[in-house]
Amino acid sequence: MKTIHTENAPAAIGPYVQAKVTGNLVYTSGQIPIDPKTGNLVEGGIEAQAKQVCENLKAVLTAAGSSLEKVVKTNCYLKDINDFAAFNAVYAEYFTEKPARSCVGGLQIPKGALCEVEVIAEV
Repeated sequence: MKTIHTENAPAAIGPYVQAKVTGNLVYTSGQIPIDPKTGNLVEGGIEAQAKQVCENLKAVLTAAGSSLEKVVKTNCYLKDINDFAAFNAVYAEYFTEKPARSCVGGLQIPKGALCEVEVIAEV
């Protein structure tokens, strides 16, 4: 296994890594909408937070030698399921290959984030 770390995505805030590559797959940890430059959650509601999450995932996947186009599965977590449509609008801009997906709401996400996403992608 290979551990992935990039300064272009937030550092882990616990005992985990940004991603692991094994075989021809990369497994990312869940990304929340932390701006890697400031270490703070982005403001602006679900759209702004979903965009930051996707940018963080993009950075981790790039560091792993992959991309959003190679994502085969996503797990999406929403604080409020009523944000589903707004989250989907941003998600659809980034995940154009339409990977398999699970999405659940009504959760408490670290740091009070509105969303979190983790992915599995080909390398």
